[in-house]
Amino acid sequence: MHKKLHCKKEFIIMYHPVGIRSLAVSFPSVIRTNDYFRENYPDLIATAEEKGLARAFSPAKPISESKEIDLWTQEMMPYLSDPFRGAIERRVLDCNESSLTLEYRAAYDALDAAKLSPEEVDLMIVASMFPEHIELGNAAFLASQLGLQGAAWNLDSLCASAIVALHNACALVRSGEYRNVLVVTSCTYSRFWDENDTLSFFVGDGAGAFVVSSLKANQGIIGKKIINTKESCGVFYNELTTDAQGNPRMIIRANKNASKQMPHLFLKYFRECYQGALDAANVTLDQIDFFVFYTATAWYGNFCVRELGIDPKRTIDIYPQYGNISAASTVATLYHAAQLDKIRPNDLVLVYNHGFVASAAAVVMRWGDVALGPLPAPSANLIRTPVGVR
Repeated sequence: MHKKLHCKKEFIIMYHPVGIRSLAVSFPSVIRTNDYFRENYPDLIATAEEKGLARAFSPAKPISESKEIDLWTQEMMPYLSDPFRGAIERRVLDCNESSLTLEYRAAYDALDAAKLSPEEVDLMIVASMFPEHIELGNAAFLASQLGLQGAAWNLDSLCASAIVALHNACALVRSGEYRNVLVVTSCTYSRFWDENDTLSFFVGDGAGAFVVSSLKANQGIIGKKIINTKESCGVFYNELTTDAQGNPRMIIRANKNASKQMPHLFLKYFRECYQGALDAANVTLDQIDFFVFYTATAWYGNFCVRELGIDPKRTIDIYPQYGNISAASTVATLYHAAQLDKIRPNDLVLVYNHGFVASAAAVVMRWGDVALGPLPAPSANLIRTPVGVR
């Protein structure tokens, strides 16, 4: 809830401070390196440039024919000689793990960090990409595991779900309807990408959770911009097929024109959302202390940095450790940035993510005294690349 004060013929909006109180992440136990694909799918590596990953992430037309190379393609070019397009590691579900097991650990750790019991949670919003029970969603199942008595809703805005859920949670707490809202997001791409398609090279699994409550004065969400991404319909699509045992299975594919459509859309959505969020918060780009971008590819962070003209030290890139983890990406990046002390209380933070066939969203928040859950297990193969835009 906010009040409008009339002063010198201008309306000043005074927001009730609401935002993230605690934050936790959870990842599966299997770490899959590029050597896994080299050893198990050598023929796929040999023909990688004919497969889905190359179709999605290659220049729209030969560089020699381009009079001007767009920013997205410029940042992608150093990775074109790599069949993995810059992917190094990705964490994937073991046979005894699921979206629910990841979500439970993240949710439990977020509540523990916030020193809240399940009885003190008034509402849980769950965004699973994809849930164990696709026709139902995970909310009720997760509520049962956690012992929650309050409301439990499913929310879906694909990769942008974390920001959309954060906005909804903040609005509900501001309204006075709820005090503590638990938001849980997860991505389990490994269940829906065909290992015989190179698109499986760049995706992983993971989960994150955060508690939204009232904060200290001037902290929390102060501006946002959320738009639909209708122009992206059909860039990626679902295909119903069968697995090796003949069981029905849904697979995600990229259409043949994906590489032509994505550069324009990435830039369009990013510009509209970040500028809209800055305007809504009444702050300038120079006032932002830290940026969180959707690092969906190895070069996405650099793409955003160059578009804004900011110092790369004002963001980090978790892609080398996790690959594309969709709806869990925003939470994981915020977690690692806070854990590395790159975000401190009262810093202004701009967060951006987009979801094709869903939403693109940006928020500006003043960071609070956010309690963090435990660190995820480190990689068995220590990545030499530091966490940060390269």
